[in-house]
Amino acid sequence: MAKTRILTGITTTGTPHLGNYVGAIRPAIEASQSADNLSFYFLANYHALIKCQDPEMVHQSTTEIAATWLALGLNTDNVVFYRQSDVPEITELSWTLTCMAAKGLMNRAHAYKAAVAANQEAGEDPDYGVTMGLYSYPVLMAADILMFNANKVPVGKDQIQHVEMARDIAARFNHHYGEIFTLPEAVVDEKVSVLQGLDGRKMSKSYGNTIPLFLTEKQLKKHINKIKTNLLEPGEPKDPDTSTVFQIWQAFASEEQTVEMRQAFLDGIAWGEAKKQLFELVNGELAEARERYNELMSNPAYIEEKLQEGAEKARSFSAPLMEKCRKAVGLRPIG
Repeated sequence: MAKTRILTGITTTGTPHLGNYVGAIRPAIEASQSADNLSFYFLANYHALIKCQDPEMVHQSTTEIAATWLALGLNTDNVVFYRQSDVPEITELSWTLTCMAAKGLMNRAHAYKAAVAANQEAGEDPDYGVTMGLYSYPVLMAADILMFNANKVPVGKDQIQHVEMARDIAARFNHHYGEIFTLPEAVVDEKVSVLQGLDGRKMSKSYGNTIPLFLTEKQLKKHINKIKTNLLEPGEPKDPDTSTVFQIWQAFASEEQTVEMRQAFLDGIAWGEAKKQLFELVNGELAEARERYNELMSNPAYIEEKLQEGAEKARSFSAPLMEKCRKAVGLRPIG
């Protein structure tokens, strides 16, 4: 039986934080251990160019994110781990799909509609500041998915539309040129934790409220101490269900530890003590990976070697499929 193909993209902007780890990296690495799946993980550095025009930042983020996945135990022998820009067939396919993608479909993309709405609200031209990169983002994402005929694409709720667009584009292509592409399915894991940040809102780079994943012990303690809490004194019962400290604890703790901490909150644990215990828990899980991460960051040649190995594996899938696409649309040798 053919293995189920699962594809996950990681945009190379910013430094990975605890929210990325709990919500995407940890479950993805666990899923990659299954022999029933063939998992594709890629560094979406072409996507990064839509939001970030600082070349050093894009490059640094690519290095940090690759090192993060490797440090946390991604088994590259068991998966296909590659950098998007190392697979030229993806951008070639993106153009082929652009010629099949309806403009009306692109007009309905959430990111584009949000940009237009913000411009209109500000009294600007509707397309002010909108690049073709932003507008065509769903087509490039479709190419990422269809290039490897992914069956399942784990995404957050905000990305479901893009997977549905990839299905629409693939179906239209198949209707015109024959069955080339698998129709992908978006997978949203309702159990995946969305961590709160330092200010109680969703942990996000755009809010500036993150706890970076591989801070030093001293910096990690400092960040955890910054988590916003209420003014309840030691001894006063605290509500665990409205507490960022408890929410992060729950994402790292065992079931037994969670029960114990919930009781400690109800018994009026001091905020300082709760944060101290949270630091010890998080640091305990990340200490070994942090050491490995620092080793990798000081040896970029090893990271590059792993990415080149991944690119070779990825192209063993992408090159034959792109050749099939070229023939299907009429781009083939004469005679």
